[in-house]
Amino acid sequence: MDLFGTAGIRGSVETDVTPELAVAVGRAVGREADEVVVGRDGRTTGPGLAAAVEAGALSGGAAVRRVGVVPTPALAFASRGRRGVMLTASHNPPGDNGIKLFVDGVEYDRAAERDVERRVEADEGPVPWDGWGDRRTSSPLPDYCAAVAEYARAFGAPLDGLRVVVDCGNGMGARATPAVLRKLGASVVSLHANVDGHFPGRGSKPTPDSLADLRGFVADDPDAALGIGHDGDADRIVIVDGDGEVVHEDTVLAVIAERYVRASDAADPVVVTTPNASGRIDERIAAAGGRVERVALGSLHEGVADVRASGETVAFAAEPWKHLHPRFGGWIDGVASAAVIARFVAAEGLPTLRAPVTERPYRKVSVPCPDGAKAGAMERLRTALPEAFPEASVDTDHGVRLDRPDGSWLLVRPSGTEPYVRLYAESETVENLVAEARAVVESAVERAS
Repeated sequence: MDLFGTAGIRGSVETDVTPELAVAVGRAVGREADEVVVGRDGRTTGPGLAAAVEAGALSGGAAVRRVGVVPTPALAFASRGRRGVMLTASHNPPGDNGIKLFVDGVEYDRAAERDVERRVEADEGPVPWDGWGDRRTSSPLPDYCAAVAEYARAFGAPLDGLRVVVDCGNGMGARATPAVLRKLGASVVSLHANVDGHFPGRGSKPTPDSLADLRGFVADDPDAALGIGHDGDADRIVIVDGDGEVVHEDTVLAVIAERYVRASDAADPVVVTTPNASGRIDERIAAAGGRVERVALGSLHEGVADVRASGETVAFAAEPWKHLHPRFGGWIDGVASAAVIARFVAAEGLPTLRAPVTERPYRKVSVPCPDGAKAGAMERLRTALPEAFPEASVDTDHGVRLDRPDGSWLLVRPSGTEPYVRLYAESETVENLVAEARAVVESAVERAS
């Protein structure tokens, strides 16, 4: 059984994430736990799936603490010292939902997910009637918002009326980000701030197109310092500058990482990121006196644990759009990112923050590849790509990544969910680099098919 993707269980509520599955997963978690907190986003299928998870956890022997409609990072915050289940499909369409599992503020690792899969497949029944848990209601949101604000005060400068426009996308950001920013002193304008599982204001995935309202509002408001866009459950964040343009996600990552590294007391602070993250991140972290450790997509938590196990300090962990703030908690948190970035902007201004970051043209291309040919194609590419770009240093831990002496780079990796091989590239001559690399990839796919 293979239930989990890179971010929990996710899919259509009609065929994949059904109430039956929710009961089984809830029971699997409940059999391992004394107490389980259960939260959900605003999707219309959330109440039914949350009830199913609660029934499973209770019949598995755990006490359930129902926390209601909350951002995913708030549920993670509430899971410290216990287990947590969040019903969310993040940025997926409204007909989808998902199940994300936490233990002590950290997403389940692959070993824990396999244990859940084993229990679900075994179809374990309820514990005896006198071993069922009890259910209560609690509200972690006020404590979570207060904790985010207190954490952010360690960085940047007071907001003191800084005008920030937040596009909540009818999602969970509405429950936290405007309140936290106001608590820090900002003047906040909220767009699409009513929670609605149909996402009537815009799609739940924040993209340059879906954020058109936010971009236009910021561009037309001479007092707006920045715009912030969230996905459906507020673990992702997108930043919009004063001209209404989306700031590249790797630039945002580089800005935060550099300042976290400079603020660290460690001799060699580490930033954990993913293979598809830009070389601009490496450049700014090196300038600040730190180093980068790359891990597989969806494996930030395991990467942080591995670095810490070696005795080193993790200053920051992130993949594009998703940030983990180790000094605050072990979960991905778009609300904390919003608060910290706003404080950085208040101190230095967004143009000054971006100025040292080298922003080369970036492309992502999907090359069709049957699932059965992926392994063979990638095996060929481990040799063919270095031969095509002999000047580059090579890393094959998570796909094939080539870093060139001029700061350009490319990454080829198989998609875990679709029949494609993904090609990422960043270069001043990115179209030429993509064309040359794509020819090598297509040849490898053809020979492996």
